[in-house]
Amino acid sequence: MLSQLRDLDLQLLRLFITVVECGGFSAAQGELGVGQSTISTQMAKLETRLGFRLCERGKAGFRLTPKGEQVLAATRKLFAAIETFKGEAQGMADKLLGELHIGLSEGLAASVLECVAEAVRRFRGRNQAVQIELLTAMPAELERRLLQDQLQLAIGYFSGNQSALDYQPLFSERQVLYCAQGHPLFAQAEVSLADLQQADRVHHPYRFIQVSEPFQSAPSSALTEQVDGVLAFILSGQHIGYLPEHIAAPWLANGRLRPLQAGSLGFEVQFHLASHRGQHPGDAQRAFIQDLLAAFAQG
Repeated sequence: MLSQLRDLDLQLLRLFITVVECGGFSAAQGELGVGQSTISTQMAKLETRLGFRLCERGKAGFRLTPKGEQVLAATRKLFAAIETFKGEAQGMADKLLGELHIGLSEGLAASVLECVAEAVRRFRGRNQAVQIELLTAMPAELERRLLQDQLQLAIGYFSGNQSALDYQPLFSERQVLYCAQGHPLFAQAEVSLADLQQADRVHHPYRFIQVSEPFQSAPSSALTEQVDGVLAFILSGQHIGYLPEHIAAPWLANGRLRPLQAGSLGFEVQFHLASHRGQHPGDAQRAFIQDLLAAFAQG
């Protein structure tokens, strides 16, 4: 009885189909490229494996037994299924599958979001069926999720001190110190460093590595982790604080904000593409990284 299907069995079944389609052993010789005795031996071997006769051959000619008819139908289904499997397997080999969970820092510039959108457009142009999730969070939260394998990639202004993460420079963002209407410095013609040192500044506990900020001030009664929170404190007219230029731009245009010594106290913040160093990147992740880097290089 045929309890396991081996490569040899498949070869014998293919020979069986050829014999049937040619109408007998003699007619199948040319198609198979072997002699009639070899075909007869192979057919006998298949019948032994199956445990019953497949065909009658002799002076009366070639004909299938009832069981042979059923085996023929089953064999054709088998090889059709094999071809289907081969096609699907080949399709999977060339296709990106799975899920991508990507974190984005809050308050990104429109130009940065356009680059992310271009990366998604490039990626969707590939042969893929990937579910993509974009999540916006603070840098500390993004790093936490990366470390817990809840994200594969994250774009943000990171501390860079997580040894388990890889940080790849992606773009930079300029930060400028501002005050708003109602603040004593807003209408002051000349603002000195001493004036700034006396001002109550918004403290952001994570945004930058503190030593990289060109302006440090002691007094601070305002604390927030979000850019929107910084902006709200500044617009109150009671605090000064750093904002990305693209966040401040509309408020600067309508006269609500004033930059404070932008040339000397402004500075660049490096944004990175972060990933878990111990996580083996899948094909989809590697492809998206390629598309993301290409989009930022083009942008």
